[in-house]
Parts: sequence; C-alpha cells; structure tokens
Amino acid sequence: MQEEEQYAQLVRMRRIATGLLVLMTIVFILARLFEDRYAGLDFVRAFAEAAMIGALADWFAVSALFRHPFGLPIPHTAIIPRNKDRIGASIANFLEHNFITHEVIDAELRRIDFTGVAADWLRQAGNSRSVARQIVGSMPALLRMVDDEDVGRFLQDRAASALQRIRFAPLLGELLSVLIAGGRHQQLFDQILRLASHGLEQNRAYIRQKIHEKSPRWIPKSIDERFFVRLMEEVHKVLEEMTAEDSEWRAHFQQALEDWVARLRSSPESEQKIAAVINDTLAHPLFRGYIDQVWQDLRQRILRDAEAEDSKAVALIEQGLRAFADALMQDEAVRTKLNAWIAAFATQAVVAQRHTIADLVRRVIEQWDAETVSRKFELYVGKDLQYIRINGTLVGGTVGLLLHVLTLAM
Repeated sequence: MQEEEQYAQLVRMRRIATGLLVLMTIVFILARLFEDRYAGLDFVRAFAEAAMIGALADWFAVSALFRHPFGLPIPHTAIIPRNKDRIGASIANFLEHNFITHEVIDAELRRIDFTGVAADWLRQAGNSRSVARQIVGSMPALLRMVDDEDVGRFLQDRAASALQRIRFAPLLGELLSVLIAGGRHQQLFDQILRLASHGLEQNRAYIRQKIHEKSPRWIPKSIDERFFVRLMEEVHKVLEEMTAEDSEWRAHFQQALEDWVARLRSSPESEQKIAAVINDTLAHPLFRGYIDQVWQDLRQRILRDAEAEDSKAVALIEQGLRAFADALMQDEAVRTKLNAWIAAFATQAVVAQRHTIADLVRRVIEQWDAETVSRKFELYVGKDLQYIRINGTLVGGTVGLLLHVLTLAM
C-alpha cells in the first residue's frame, strides 16, 4: 500500500516535470517562428530555449541515477543499479556507526516510560484479566506435558539430583542463627512448654491409670492417688520454673541451640547425617508414591480451575496484576529505576548486535536485483528529484533570459 502511494506521487510529479519540458518546447518553437513578426518574442524564445536545455540536463542527471537514459549504455549512468552492493555496504556502515550507537540508543530509550505505559495498560480490568487468562490458559498444556511419564521422571530425577547437591546442614544452621538473632527461639521454647503443660492436663486420666497399673498391688490406692497428685504438681512447678526469663533451663536451651548451630555449620558428621536422611527419604517408595499422589490431586484441581469460567486462579492473578500496576503507578522512584534498567538492558542488547543488524541490511540489499534496488530508491526519493527537473527548467529559463538581455546590452 505504501509503495503504491509512493509510485502514484512519483508518476504525478514526473508528469508535471515532463509537461513543463513539453510546454517550454512548444513555446520555443512558436516564439522562434514568429519572433520576426512580433517584437519581444526573442525574450520569450531565449527563456524557453534555456529552460529546455536546463530541463533536459536535469532529466538526464536524474535518470542517470536509476537507469541508462534512452537505454543507451552511456558511461557513468545507471549509477544505483551498477553500485548497489557498494551502496548497501555504505548504508549498513552508516547505520552501524551513526544510528546504532550506545549514545543514540540510550538517549532515545530513556525518554520512554516503559513501566508507566505497562502499568497503565495493566490497570485496565479488561487487559489485566486477559493477561491472567493467558497465564492460566497455558497451565493445562504445561501440566499435560509434565504429566508425560518420561518428562515426569526426568523432572523428578532432576529435582532429586538438585536436592542432593544442596548442603542442608549449613543452610539449617543459618536459618537457626537467624531465629536466634531475632529471639524467636525463646518464643519457640515457651510454646513447647505450653504444649507440654497442655498435654499433661489433657492426659491426666491416662497418667493416673498408668500409675495405678504399674504400682504394686499391696500399695493402697489412696497412696497412688497422692503420688499422682504430687507428681503432677511437681511437673507443673518445674514447667513454671522453666518459663522464667532467668531459668537455667532456658539458658541450657540457648546454649544447646548455639552448639547445634555451630556443629551444623562446621561438622562434616552433621552434614552426612542430614544428607543421609534426605537421600533415604527421597529414595523411599512411600515418599515417591505420596508425592505422586499429591501432585496428581493438585494437578486435577489446577486443571478444573483453569477450565472454569469463574476461575479462582484468574481472579487471583488479575487482582495481583492490578494491585502491582497501581503500586507501580504511585511509586515514581521505582518506575524511574525500572525504566533505567530496561533502557540500559535494551541499549546493551541492541548495541551488542549492531554489527549483525548492519550486516542484515547489507545482505538484504545484496540479494535484491539491480532493478529492484533502483525501483525502491526511486520510489523513496524520485518524487523529490522531480522538483530538481522543475527547478532546472525555471532556473535555466531565467538564466537564459538574463544572458539574452546582457547580450543585447553589450
């Protein structure tokens, strides 16, 4: 469509320029025939004659760029078809070193608010829901691929291999050190004590029964009962002492935990023990069967939800996308930083491939035949070149007229 419009404009301008040449030719002939009868026609003839010469010269110059004038192999004509490969290489080199540079690309990309445009687009309900639908809609195909026996086995083996390479002992040690640094281990200690106290109260009848069953037959039941009551009181008293901030139990727990963290961080034996437990667990048939069953249940739930019209996953993802977009629009500092990262990444990616891009331009032009190259160049610049013919006609006529005046004056 664009080439058709360019061709129509070229034809129109070419007709105007050629029509002007024909007009000057007719004027010249008429003026030459009647200049002896009518005074002043010599000025018209001089103008038309010089205009014809200027028009023909510029027509030859413009035509010589794209073809041989009159089809004659005149030297230094059909310049573009004969030099298309050199022109293609020059254009590619010009693009590479003047347009696809770090300074030019970076300056252009930094003007674009990538994150703002994306966030504003995502804030619209229809768009965010469409993206959410696309994400959820891709899940069934992905899940069916993973469900393939060979693929599933491969992923399972890769996951097991990846877990085996992880050093869990130092990792666990770091997690515990974070727990200790935040004082969360003391909360855990208090929770354990509360659970123990609650467990004793919940199982009072069971403990009383066990004491009666294990005591000798000759001991009276009243003594067993007093022993049970005293035992429960002492155990609760110990638990209360343990909950005190300065209790020895709490200090022992702190020291034991710190010692364990130190062993986890540096002890090869601890690493080997944990690794052995994890490897045995991963290799156990019950574990693999349980994982497979959990996966199948989860897979069916995901598939049903993905195909549902009121999919919860779609609603959740849509809500998350819109919340993210709203937050992004309100935080200019984050948008500015993200835009800078995107611009830097895109600039680096484009500039790194600038030679490839330039080489693509060169190769495409080389693959075109001479006629195609000439036609494309003429479509893009030929219309403007016709103005040269028009200007040449008018300027040539004016110069010819001035020369005629000067000749008469001498």
